[in-house]
Amino acid sequence: MITLRSAGILAFSIWVSAAFAQSGKLNDPQIAHIAYTAGVIDVAAARQALSQSTNTDVRAFAENMVRDHETVNKLALDLLQKLKVTPEDNDRSRSLSKSAAGELIELGKLKGAEFDKAYVSNEVAYHKAVDDALESTLIPGATNPELKSLLQTGLRIFQGHAQHAEHLAASLK
Repeated sequence: MITLRSAGILAFSIWVSAAFAQSGKLNDPQIAHIAYTAGVIDVAAARQALSQSTNTDVRAFAENMVRDHETVNKLALDLLQKLKVTPEDNDRSRSLSKSAAGELIELGKLKGAEFDKAYVSNEVAYHKAVDDALESTLIPGATNPELKSLLQTGLRIFQGHAQHAEHLAASLK
């Protein structure tokens, strides 16, 4: 049986996947902006978890999300500065931001264990969607070798986060 919360997470995951699947070739500044936006979105969700959750494991996971995504985003900004490239906002990054803002509002309505489960379930879905986008669209579309390498590093980190979120979700049932 699908719950209202599960339906919301599914809808968010579909929205994120659709944002990444939009047609049209991306250039490196657009790819960089999408990747950066994905990290910013996860930091915002993690900060929300830190402000709402009292679960030690959920809080530790959220702290890892903030640390890792802020580190990768700093590396991305440093690389773009070195390459003298300005990240370019685009329909995909705007769509991601819009859907994430809505999800944060929905998560903000939850409390306690219900929040923890929803946050972690959202993290599982989000990381899987971003992993897929990195593998199928962003990495293959990047032309600069240094950007491509940074995206590959980001993919490994996001894959690890997805596994961590899956294990955490199983422990919260």
